[in-house]
Amino acid sequence: MLGLKKPENEAGSSVPAILMGAFVAFGGVLYGYDTGTISGILAMKEFVNQYGAMDSSTGELAISSSTSSLVVSILSAGTFFGALMAGPIGDILGRRYGLIFATFIVFNFGIILQMASSSIPLFVAGRFFAGLGVGILSSLVPCYQSETLPKWIRGTVVACYQLAITIGLLIASIVNNSTQYRDDSGAYRIPIGVQFAWGLIITIGMLILPETPRYLIKRGNMEAAALSLSRLRKLPADHPQVKQELEEIRASHEYEMSLGKASYADLFSNDGHLRKRLITGCLLQMLQQLAGINFIFYYGTTFFKQSGFSQPFLIQLITNLVNVVSTFPGLYLVEKWGRRPLLLFGAVGMCICQFIISAVGVASHTEAASQALIAFVCIYIFFFAASWGPVAWVVTGEIFPLKVRSKGLSITTASNWLMNWAIAFATPYIVDSGPGNANLGVKVFFIWGSACFLCAGFTYFLIYETKNMTLEQVDELYDQVSKAWRSPGYVPSVQHSDQTHEEKPSDSPEDKA
Repeated sequence: MLGLKKPENEAGSSVPAILMGAFVAFGGVLYGYDTGTISGILAMKEFVNQYGAMDSSTGELAISSSTSSLVVSILSAGTFFGALMAGPIGDILGRRYGLIFATFIVFNFGIILQMASSSIPLFVAGRFFAGLGVGILSSLVPCYQSETLPKWIRGTVVACYQLAITIGLLIASIVNNSTQYRDDSGAYRIPIGVQFAWGLIITIGMLILPETPRYLIKRGNMEAAALSLSRLRKLPADHPQVKQELEEIRASHEYEMSLGKASYADLFSNDGHLRKRLITGCLLQMLQQLAGINFIFYYGTTFFKQSGFSQPFLIQLITNLVNVVSTFPGLYLVEKWGRRPLLLFGAVGMCICQFIISAVGVASHTEAASQALIAFVCIYIFFFAASWGPVAWVVTGEIFPLKVRSKGLSITTASNWLMNWAIAFATPYIVDSGPGNANLGVKVFFIWGSACFLCAGFTYFLIYETKNMTLEQVDELYDQVSKAWRSPGYVPSVQHSDQTHEEKPSDSPEDKA
């Protein structure tokens, strides 16, 4: 896959696990498509006629800043609560049935409400429930992928979740572009209704796929775990490599549980450096949002329209296409370069682009300046899509031990959605003109650029290099290396299956120095 080769000493086939992990990543389409759909819908004439109000300054129907803010941000509010629910749902129902519950029941209910609405309150309620389903998905998808994939390809396949988000955005842009000129409610109802297909695909697929072996071991079902792993590795359940991998997972889990049962409170303790991991995951997800990408995809069509571009829907389609294509280098580089170098590369590139966009937008309003602005928006999207877009999901899916993985992922993902909501809610008031608004316009890119500068420092000081490590070896890394910048080149040595439950890995000589 993408030129990455399976280690020669690894038996069986990694193809089933890769295909399963890539399919589960399809859950990202739900979020990406919804994000892209609402961006275009807000600018559609029929949507404005149905849900708009008279603008006193122009005497025409328009979607007010408050309505735009509510309609866009309420999805993120739903995803925030959905991500928090994902922890207990993933532990009680399992990763597999948790994904089915999120798509078939919760997400589809939200789409039904939006399709049936003729007023803003019901439409907003529908977006909240759709967000609730997306929030559960956004936490359980990386969890399912991380617990099923072999270490040599894990980062690439988990990053496919971000690729699916970009594909969803692109499909939404195409559908919006196709329906925008309709003179009935189908202009916006058709793009909304298409989402039923995405939920159905995920539901049918998850009925076929197995539960993760790590979750089954957590539930004490070793026989089912062996069958699951044998499907994932395409080996007999009694094959020595299957037995060895299962034993390593079981021994690691028993070691963790010997230290006490897991709770949300444990994530805030320093036992196993869990608090450090939680802070890292939350800040990573929040900074991903502060990088400014969702300004482009939530409000891009409206922003380009207000900025005087004659074909805002076409520009949005181009930016979405750039987003999809640019994700592929990230899928390759996350395993070739590693997590830290790729995040640093992206942060520096995004920072430079954002400041150039701001400077050009403020200094000149000529056609050449507008073309340059669009060009650097596309270059910025490349840097994000190849780095912070996919790698944030990879890192948070790897850093938590099994006993608190679903809980840790639920909180870190919730922090992503909390920042997503804050940006979606505040942006119309910050960017738009009008009474009480800041009217920053293109100057808002100075804010995103400053956040990207912070991203670079955060990566250097807090992101550990976890490339080519099993999830159990990542635990050892945090135990033995105290500084993130010392993590590149670290070679794991301890296998939990080789140590008693009472033993704990000692500090490395490097940290004692």
